[in-house]
Amino acid sequence: METLRGENIFLRALELSDLDFLYTLENDESLWEVSNTTTPYSKYILQQYLENSHRSIYDVQQLRLVICKNNDSAQVGFIDLFDFDPKHSRVGVGIVIFSEAHKRKGFAAEALQLTCNYVFEHLKVHQIFAGITEENEGSINLFEKAGFIKAGLKRDWVFANGRYKSEYFYQLINNS
Repeated sequence: METLRGENIFLRALELSDLDFLYTLENDESLWEVSNTTTPYSKYILQQYLENSHRSIYDVQQLRLVICKNNDSAQVGFIDLFDFDPKHSRVGVGIVIFSEAHKRKGFAAEALQLTCNYVFEHLKVHQIFAGITEENEGSINLFEKAGFIKAGLKRDWVFANGRYKSEYFYQLINNS
């Protein structure tokens, strides 16, 4: 079973050729709220990150994969695994589809499903979790359709645009 290739997209490791795409995404201030970023990144820092992206998730507790279209290998976004905890058998997941032209095409849903399959099959985790601000209806729908369950609410958890936002905590538990 190939866990990183789907019907319309595939997930792959970061490459040095992703520098410009990563630079554009990481410096888009509209995404800073979900990435916990407060300052822009230089190409130099991002190049260093790319040069070290080969390190094992067991070593750095995170993994970023590029979401690419099957037909032309175009980059459409990233899916991140973070806070990997082998002891407690869990990992966080975040996803971004960058271009409006690629949103609402099913790429995020397919990438999330592929990632869940990969995590359960290869990392043998018991659960995957995600934090989603309460007004992010698109992400809420995406994760709920993928089987994630709303497990709690972190009140006033994220400070963005001069106000506090509450964040839902979602979990997908592997019971097999």
